[in-house]
Amino acid sequence: METFEAHYETMRQAILECLPVSDMDLVERAVEYARNKHKDQKRKDGSPYIIHPLAVAEIVAEMGLDLDAVLAALLHDCIEDTDASHEEIEKIFGTTVAELVEGVTKLTRANFSSTEQAQMENLRKMFMAMSKDIRVVLIKIADRLHNMRTMQYQSSGKQISKCRETMDIYAPLAHRLGMQKIKWELEDIALRYLDPEDYDNIMNYLNAHKEQDEAFMNTIQATISQRLSMVGISNTTYGRIKHVYSIYRKMQSQGKTMDELYDVYAFRVIVDTIPNCYNVLGHIHDLFNLVPGRFKDYISTPKPNMYQSLHTTVIGTQGIPFEVQIRTWDMHQTAEYGIAAHWKYKQGTGDGNEKAFEWVRHLLESQQESDPEEYVQSLKIDMFDDEVFVFTPKGRIVSLPAGSTPIDFAYAIHSGVGNSMIGAKVNNRIANIDMTLKNGDIVEILTSKAAKGPSRDWLNICKSNQARTKIKQWFKKEKREENVLHGRSSFEAEMRRVGLPLSITIDPEIGPQLLKKLAFDDWEDMYAAIGYGGLTAVKAVGRIRDDINRAMKIQANDKVLQQNPLRTSPDSESVKNNRHAVNGVIVEDIDSCMIKFAKCCTPVPGDAIVGFITKGFGVSVHRCDCPNAAHRDEPIQANRWVRVRWANVEAQPFETTLELDCITRDGLLLDVATTMTTARVRVKELQGRDLPGGRSVFVVRFEVKDVTELDAIRNKLLNIRDVVGSRRGQN
Repeated sequence: METFEAHYETMRQAILECLPVSDMDLVERAVEYARNKHKDQKRKDGSPYIIHPLAVAEIVAEMGLDLDAVLAALLHDCIEDTDASHEEIEKIFGTTVAELVEGVTKLTRANFSSTEQAQMENLRKMFMAMSKDIRVVLIKIADRLHNMRTMQYQSSGKQISKCRETMDIYAPLAHRLGMQKIKWELEDIALRYLDPEDYDNIMNYLNAHKEQDEAFMNTIQATISQRLSMVGISNTTYGRIKHVYSIYRKMQSQGKTMDELYDVYAFRVIVDTIPNCYNVLGHIHDLFNLVPGRFKDYISTPKPNMYQSLHTTVIGTQGIPFEVQIRTWDMHQTAEYGIAAHWKYKQGTGDGNEKAFEWVRHLLESQQESDPEEYVQSLKIDMFDDEVFVFTPKGRIVSLPAGSTPIDFAYAIHSGVGNSMIGAKVNNRIANIDMTLKNGDIVEILTSKAAKGPSRDWLNICKSNQARTKIKQWFKKEKREENVLHGRSSFEAEMRRVGLPLSITIDPEIGPQLLKKLAFDDWEDMYAAIGYGGLTAVKAVGRIRDDINRAMKIQANDKVLQQNPLRTSPDSESVKNNRHAVNGVIVEDIDSCMIKFAKCCTPVPGDAIVGFITKGFGVSVHRCDCPNAAHRDEPIQANRWVRVRWANVEAQPFETTLELDCITRDGLLLDVATTMTTARVRVKELQGRDLPGGRSVFVVRFEVKDVTELDAIRNKLLNIRDVVGSRRGQN
């Protein structure tokens, strides 16, 4: 098992490599704060949770970041997983550290309708924070890297989902930030769990050929070093085998085995100046045979992530092809650590290279118009390393996703250019707007003031998320009525296709619930979204299909339910009939129906309860002493109240609420939070407000298994100094 002491020492050494000894006082203070907050938490392998923040801080220090970033890395899980607050961290460690921690914290308390929406919202928050301070995403990547390094302790399902997310989001993000070293490690670890058979095959092959590979690389390295030393060029030259996932991708895309791969070896030559980079290139081409079409100059044309190097592929006397990358030491630092090598934290500002972050702005813009699933999918396109570099007629370089068309180019220039586009020229020849652009193409967009705007077909032609978003924005703004008609027609056709009644959407009780599930205020907005492409009819109907079917089933049973009025006492034999339990509750004489717990009184097992038949959404369970159940014997309501009881099933958590009456004092909220944490209670919400006369009220929403556990927790809270009373929450 990993120990705190060992991790602390390795973190300390990494920090001292980039920060002065005087900063260690604050670092140690942050370590103790985090250690205290996480003291009752363990990792999956049984080790203390504090080891994870220590490891993340070590990775952040290895990136060369500043003191605030290291402190935020140590505290990054405190707000999310403990009773620590933004205000407390700000008070102790400063505003910058608190904002960095907040930026890294996930939106765990938000309710999302789908995994894609949750992922999109977390990414949106990360990009928003990233646009203000890049350190947020660097800490987030460090956090993910350590989680990947300890992935063996997770369940197989968690391994698959986290590794897919890493491949889809974090590895491409590390690439776009120029952090190749971290990108490679993330990809290799993810591949180990996503395709263990191929991963093992590649590793076994590399291990079996290790001596042979090392002998080849030593020979090439010596040949290059000797030549450059002879002509007086100071250099550092070394060879490596390309990382496992790079080899895997080549095998998959080319349909080849390891023996058949074209270039598995790569050599780096690092020199002092840019002119020497080009001098080295000449010597490499003199020593070895050039492979035509395999030379790339990323020094004169840097990648969007600021990567610079000369790349050339050559073949030696042994007939084995290999790649040579030539760069300066500054370029090497950028290639290894990306934006972290350029960010001037001590001054609190960046290096002024705003173009390096233009893609962040595009991603923020695109999420506003996108369906969550589509947005997450588009990130995979916009952030992956497949790019094409084309030129405007005036020589400006434009970077686009591979496979882009003149439409993508037009919208990359400006939305006005795209919206007024009537045609395009590629290399001074008229071209189709769906033509796939290639590296080095010179693209000219033909426009007209009389243009009627983009066509809906363009959404299927363009490749970049930026172009797709701007086209949707045009339709949303300019064609509202047309969008509503088009969207309504598509939605109604899909409803008919799956056999659902259109009348259900205008039901006064069910309709609003469906709109809430779809995240729209009214049906016209939803139709318009389908019309301009922000949502598809298939996805819209798919999200509410189960809700509609449940509502239709309950409506069909409403007449039966309404003839089942509340009868006799809770101990009558009729209640004790064996019935099917839903959410731990049995409804008298009804074998199966939807159950929801009333938020006004939050009942838990052990409370006396009663059920109310809602229109279209099953039975709502109340405590018998709930004010909303006080008039259940009145004739106008009696036929809608039914007998319910708790089932004898395995204990499960139920949400409930306590309101605490208190005498106002400093630190009371922290005492309440500490008591709940010590009791090992999962708190969903904790808030307080001061009242006139030196009084305060705290509302705690948390999970318990039954009323016995609730009473035990209530007693612990009443033992806190200045907590003078409590009551079950009545919203």
